Amino acid sequence: MAEIVMFEPFELFNLLNQSSRVSRLAEINFLCLIDARETQDYRISHITTAQNIKTDSEGSFLLPDAVEVDSMQHVVVYDSNTSTLEEEGRAAECAQALAKASQYPVHMVRGGFQRFSALYPFLRTEKILYTITELENLKTYPVEIIAGLLYMGDQNQGLDSSILRDLKISAVVSISLSDTAESRSIKGNQTVLNIPVADSAASDLYSSFERICSFIGSHINMGSRVLIVSRRARSRCSAVTVAFLMHHLKYTLEDAWKYMLKCKPNVRPNTGFLQQLSDWELHTAGTKVTDISGPRF
Repeated sequence: MAEIVMFEPFELFNLLNQSSRVSRLAEINFLCLIDARETQDYRISHITTAQNIKTDSEGSFLLPDAVEVDSMQHVVVYDSNTSTLEEEGRAAECAQALAKASQYPVHMVRGGFQRFSALYPFLRTEKILYTITELENLKTYPVEIIAGLLYMGDQNQGLDSSILRDLKISAVVSISLSDTAESRSIKGNQTVLNIPVADSAASDLYSSFERICSFIGSHINMGSRVLIVSRRARSRCSAVTVAFLMHHLKYTLEDAWKYMLKCKPNVRPNTGFLQQLSDWELHTAGTKVTDISGPRF
């Protein structure tokens, strides 16, 4: 039987917004998201792509017909407002049923639909059935690095006024090829910090770390939300994100790296930026704690 663990709303938000070229929700074995509420509540509104689970005549939860739970990478369940593993309710009962079939931990969303939909109202829907094409074309949002404060995404997301509005972004750090190119196309009321750095191992990002960390820190310390973007959200913005986590949260390079990969597993700073992050660890911690020659890097 699989383990049952609590899942913070921002962790589900990040799962729903994983993408490569298209949304990962189109992958049949990526996410099994179960709404354990009563059917009438589910039909009024639910989290995007969630399936309502059925019960038998005795009220026991049944595994969803069209989903092979045992092959799913991520299994997540929510009810109206369950907040702890100790609470009895529909989410806990449903999680027990799913855990008997799953190979991976079953996650219960802390605060359930009420908390998630209050934080991310734009991810509520009445839509029940999706084609593969619809799943591939679902809008993806930047991933959330620090809940309610720091986000990381690609250049197109940084140019999307609806995304900036939905996430209430106040400031954008744009790491692009030049400060006269796409980074200046960001429109709206956001304060924009342009850092013209190419995604090359020979590029110098290190000399901008202090400026970037000061910019981000000044905004999030006031409770304002910041979005970090680069063209594909893979190398440059991930390096900057790691640098900020090391600076602001006093993480080692290894801890910041692991945390970033948990939020978005397909990102990777280039080798030059990785070396600069190692130098940044020396600057922020006074010593190089992390061995970047290890296989995890």
